[in-house]
Amino acid sequence: MDLSSLVLRELITRLLEEDVGYGDITTLATVPPQARGHGRLLAKEALVLAGLEVALAVFHTVDSTVRLDCAMQEGVHLTPGSVIAEIHGPARALLTAERVALNLLQRLSGVATATRRYVESIRHTGARIIDTRKTTPGLRLLEKYAVRVGGGYNHRFGLGDGVLIKDNHIAIAGGVTAAVNLARQAVPHLQKIEVEVENFPQLHEALTAGADAILLDNMTPEQTREAVRLVRETPGGEHLLLESSGGITLQTAHLYAEAGVDLISVGALTHSAPAVDISLEMTAED
Repeated sequence: MDLSSLVLRELITRLLEEDVGYGDITTLATVPPQARGHGRLLAKEALVLAGLEVALAVFHTVDSTVRLDCAMQEGVHLTPGSVIAEIHGPARALLTAERVALNLLQRLSGVATATRRYVESIRHTGARIIDTRKTTPGLRLLEKYAVRVGGGYNHRFGLGDGVLIKDNHIAIAGGVTAAVNLARQAVPHLQKIEVEVENFPQLHEALTAGADAILLDNMTPEQTREAVRLVRETPGGEHLLLESSGGITLQTAHLYAEAGVDLISVGALTHSAPAVDISLEMTAED
């Protein structure tokens, strides 16, 4: 998994501090320090697995001797009742780490599962499903990782990753042309400039201003199809990157893909994907 071990360790430490606080008083009171436990991570519903390494890192942060046995790979589709992994180690460590590990595993698998559904809905086209910056504060790196596990692609990780001129930038700059010209003067020559447009006058202006990519925001599938035709028939627009965004659902994603855009950005992948149901069932181990 291409997640920085340092970043992951710092994040998990903060999450454990939030949950454990000054100590797991229930576990410390009821479980002998020498007790060992055996647990099974179970999928309670159909899901796409993501975040198993993250969950293991949580257990290892509490106790580095915890062992996780698993034949499952990230991105695999699991049916209800599937055993995701078996885990062994000091019982106190397993119980203390359980909630944070499950929270992350359920959340990331939920994002991957939602993403896979969108990806499958447009598989017959050449478009890609991409995420947005509408992520859970503090979990962006992990949630965007889960999008990739689900078969989607990442948009910007942060504001420093690319120029995307949106409606408020346009309003303050004084129009699409002014915003594009200002951006062109300020950024390196290899930096692409994407412009969000909400109507056809703005689309024409973005084309004339020389935008490298255009985001068609809150357009209907019919308007999107017409916008794609207009761009592709404009000299120099044959290979211009086109993105659709704004209220696109699992039921409508294929309509935008079939309209001919290259990218479909879906905020719901991260801001609305429900956590899936995964449980950890434990027993004492001799």
